[in-house]
Amino acid sequence: MFTPAELLEINKLLTPEHKIVILTHYNPDGDAIGSSLGLKHYLKTKGIHAEVIVPNDFPKFLKWMPEAKKVLIADYKRKVASDLIYEADVIFCLDFNAPSRIGILGDWLTNSRAKKILIDHHQQPEKFDFVYSNTVIPATCQMVYHFIEAMNDENLVNNDIAECLYTGIMTDTGGFRFRSTSATTHRIIANLIEHGADPAMITSNTWDTNTVSRLHLLALILGRIEVVKDGKVAVLYLTREELKEYGFQKGDTEGFVNYGLSILGVKMAAFFMEDLYEDFIKISFRSKDDMDVNQFSRKYFNGGGHINAAGGKSYESLQGTIETFKVKIEGEESL
Repeated sequence: MFTPAELLEINKLLTPEHKIVILTHYNPDGDAIGSSLGLKHYLKTKGIHAEVIVPNDFPKFLKWMPEAKKVLIADYKRKVASDLIYEADVIFCLDFNAPSRIGILGDWLTNSRAKKILIDHHQQPEKFDFVYSNTVIPATCQMVYHFIEAMNDENLVNNDIAECLYTGIMTDTGGFRFRSTSATTHRIIANLIEHGADPAMITSNTWDTNTVSRLHLLALILGRIEVVKDGKVAVLYLTREELKEYGFQKGDTEGFVNYGLSILGVKMAAFFMEDLYEDFIKISFRSKDDMDVNQFSRKYFNGGGHINAAGGKSYESLQGTIETFKVKIEGEESL
């Protein structure tokens, strides 16, 4: 958490007169949107307006959250987004550890005169004016709740804040099943329910939203999962042509990698997908126990993240990337 002195400084910055912006990472997920909107609604209870800006669009299954449709998507309104960032007095940086993680917003953030406040749970954060970094906490939404606690404002948590923070914690813990989920996480969830979060409604709005294209793509990869390294590693993939054939929409492949990890005996899953528009391979890694996919991804696939959940990127062909992965994973002694 921020030090008491830092909290005093931050509190002085949080005034209705100051222009405040909230940024999150490229390809925003549930934790990114939930933490950004949760913080926005918290500031609103204090009479403070904040603009939430994301680099690119986010999945439809997250747009039910309160004021999600007011999020400014920089891909669509670059001039408006850049002006807001350059004119900001305070910028909250949520769920990312470096300007390189926020796409076109990165240079604007770096050049902004604003005080920059980081709240994030990814490893190896870069320098910001104020840093609250904790890699043990499973979701940035939980960290936003701790920030509200530290500001002695738990009494301000309302239905909007509760719904947003619950959503981010739920999605980033895989429905509370990842090992980073703690007793503290569950206590916070209980508090959010008491403040208006409806688990059944949130779960349904977020996860009971399958499109036909998503189910077709899921059936496709489930029909050809490959298990390597003596049954310990699952490999899944989708080609650009398959994405086009089944009418891929943003968010359609969310959680696909977890199906590989659900196989009995599998300790690591890797999902490879050709980008629909650009010439690279997007990779998602998940693992159990002490298999550190963060370090693995950083070492071999230009990525990073958490010990048990990380992403990467490759500029080889899809099959070339998969073959490279198989060679590297065979040499992993931690599996």
